[in-house]
Amino acid sequence: MHDEPSELTALIELRKRLADGLARAGLNKTQLATRAELGRTTVQEAFQAGKPAPSAETVVALARVLRLPDQQLLDLRHVAAGDTDPALGGDDGPGKPITEWDPHDLEVHPAGVGSGAVPQRALSGYVPRGHDRILTDAALEAAQGNSRMLVLVGTSSTGKTRACWEAIQPLATRGWRLWHPFDPTRAEAALDDLERVASRTVVWLNEAQHYLGNPQLGERIAAAIHTLLTHPKRRPVLVLGTLWPEYADQYTVLPHAGSPDPHSRVREILAGRTLTIPDTFDQDALRTAAVLAQDGDQLLADALTRAHDHGRVTQDLAGAPELLRRYEHGAPTAKAVLHAAMDARRLGVGLHLPQTFLTDAAIDYLSDQDYDELTDDWAEAAFADLARPVHGKQAPLRRTGARPRRRPPGSPTSTPAPSSVTGPAFRLADYLEQHGRTARLGLCPPASFWAAAYAHLTHPDDLGNLALAAERRHRLQWAHHLRLRAADAGHPYSLNCLARIWEEAGDMEGAEALYRRAADAGDADALFLVAERRKAVGDREGAEALYQRAADAGRTDALVDLVELKEEAGDWEGVKALYQRAAATGDTYAIARLADMSEEAGDQEGAEALYQQIVDADDTDSLINLAELKEEAGDLDGAEALYLRAADAGDTHALICLAQLKEEEAGDWEGVKALFQRAAAAGDTYALKYLAQLKEKAGDIDGAEALYQQVADTGDTYTVVHLAELKEKAGDLEGAETLYQQAATNPTALTVLARIREQAGDWEGAKVVYERAADASHAGAMVRLAELREWAGDQKGAETFYQRAADTGDPDTLIHLARVRDEAGDQEDAETFYQRAANTGELPDDEAKMRWPYGLDPDGSPTPPWSYRPLERDTA
Repeated sequence: MHDEPSELTALIELRKRLADGLARAGLNKTQLATRAELGRTTVQEAFQAGKPAPSAETVVALARVLRLPDQQLLDLRHVAAGDTDPALGGDDGPGKPITEWDPHDLEVHPAGVGSGAVPQRALSGYVPRGHDRILTDAALEAAQGNSRMLVLVGTSSTGKTRACWEAIQPLATRGWRLWHPFDPTRAEAALDDLERVASRTVVWLNEAQHYLGNPQLGERIAAAIHTLLTHPKRRPVLVLGTLWPEYADQYTVLPHAGSPDPHSRVREILAGRTLTIPDTFDQDALRTAAVLAQDGDQLLADALTRAHDHGRVTQDLAGAPELLRRYEHGAPTAKAVLHAAMDARRLGVGLHLPQTFLTDAAIDYLSDQDYDELTDDWAEAAFADLARPVHGKQAPLRRTGARPRRRPPGSPTSTPAPSSVTGPAFRLADYLEQHGRTARLGLCPPASFWAAAYAHLTHPDDLGNLALAAERRHRLQWAHHLRLRAADAGHPYSLNCLARIWEEAGDMEGAEALYRRAADAGDADALFLVAERRKAVGDREGAEALYQRAADAGRTDALVDLVELKEEAGDWEGVKALYQRAAATGDTYAIARLADMSEEAGDQEGAEALYQQIVDADDTDSLINLAELKEEAGDLDGAEALYLRAADAGDTHALICLAQLKEEEAGDWEGVKALFQRAAAAGDTYALKYLAQLKEKAGDIDGAEALYQQVADTGDTYTVVHLAELKEKAGDLEGAETLYQQAATNPTALTVLARIREQAGDWEGAKVVYERAADASHAGAMVRLAELREWAGDQKGAETFYQRAADTGDPDTLIHLARVRDEAGDQEDAETFYQRAANTGELPDDEAKMRWPYGLDPDGSPTPPWSYRPLERDTA
């Protein structure tokens, strides 16, 4: 007979702890049932006096939602139920409840590092693939009472361990335990305690070669696992493991006749129990990952920007934290090389970075002390260190090269593409490249970087891109020298830039020569400019030829100029021929113009056929453009007909255009409303918002809220906040609070909410919301808080927020702060902020030239006066 008082005391304590957890969570029992995936009656009875103790599965599910220690609750439940089954709450057997494990302690690779004072390892959302169904089935069979074993086979960082972790989550809610044999060694721990494993336990054999491949103990471990799986009184258990393919092959291949067989028991235990997983995501998995990314999974979103082409998503996620660690804690020389590589990629240099360039560029990234300590072989050591791979076979900087081109025998040999690489070349890891674009956004490379680029890079695009990057950062002297090199290498944009400089200096002949060099290289802009000059001097024939070449090279507006030339000459057949030629290539604008011409000529049937071609091509933009032309010409009926065609083809913007036409020209309010309703029904958010505003003005708040909600569901932060206000005014405080919480996850929405509170005179409320946005790194909120502190006379507090805003590196914020300091007469601080804005490449050119007419040196100091030099082989 059970000890009734002891059981009753345990049951009362169990329910008290559950009730306390429910109160802290702020949930009702219906909400708790939904989140725990339990029936309402089951949850109700778990709390209700006079009812029997809840099941172990119910206790674990409730503990998970309420964030309570499930083992303590299971122990209470064990006593309360008078349960003698150790698997349902006792402490027999190795391991601990699955819910008490951190996946990283089971060797699941973190996919990133969370923010906060103490960085936390983070996991991305999970993307199920084909092998997950088989894993899930194995876990389900174990939950139903059958012992199972499965070993996932795959190369490094392909998601094996994470897949096992996801597969056992349903077992966690059923009170299962997990044992990870590890101490003192994996093999010793496994052999010592396999015989103690109780039922309802997951045996975790990650990197199973450490167990099954152990020369002394592997065969004995395999035999013990066989006993565990087949013993009827110890079931159910689930044994999960992972292996690299080379180990799986080693253990499962039969030895040659007469040779020793060191893995006979291992081969037997693995037979029919291995599952190979692919190295890459297939298209279905990539689509699923994209959906998770769109729903806010930033880790997956970042990985997809790097891995969407090759599909090696798990390798990218697994390698990212270690790549970041290697970068942050690397030797000064290795870090200097990485900084040079990061800056080169973010400023436009190609994938293959010459070793000579990186070596010379790295010098000024070193401190004086580190520079003084350089050894003769520092570069070789740094490149060797950076070439060592991390998880997923990624290296911070790996040696690479362009693939050779293969041509059939007898093919004519074309001129090889220019290359910026002479000698060994290296490629920066995609993750570090992306990290560098963010972390180094507000930094301008030092002088050694620009000098190395000038000395070692030869590809026109590399030189041209760096010249533009230098110019945007107001490093005008280096921009000019690099542009000369780029132009000398035939870079069309650089040739055009230099031509404009020559033109401004009055050297028209020199400018024309440069434009022609760019035009000879097939540059559409240069062809267009030279055509305009031919037209200006009356060379109609020459202009026509150049306009045609420009149009062929991609300047579609050149076709318009060519048409105008022919129209001025009265060559209507030539105009029509041009449009027909363009229309034959599928140019829908040309088809639209031909339709217009046919209509004007009275050929309505021909016009209809052409309009239908545009609809069939699904290019409603051309119909709308033509409608706008007719509207400007006063042909409102023609415009309306074309807008309707575009609308019938599914373009809701055409309905908005037509509604605006009716509103402006005819005052047809009913027609306007009908068109907006039609656009809204098709999901056009602008139309939905317009109709919501109409309903709100008319007093139909319920109707307005329904429409605003549709807009809010698209992520429109202003509408979310406005809808919250409506609900608050209507007394729906719970609905308003839900929306405010939704807005609270978006820093931009928070600033909108704060401004609204400011306008209402709620300064304290506004300040609280601004602070929440500032905590989410919103620079604008920090500036506003600084201004509020300043107005309140708290200059020290204002300075703190101004500095925080500047530290975000946001260019607009830096420019704003510079102007504020300028107006306050603080020239020193203003200069600092202006320089930092210039380093981002976003300081307006006229503002930069006014402050530093000769530009800035790489270190940010004003450049002394210097003069432009003519185009030649530059030796500076």
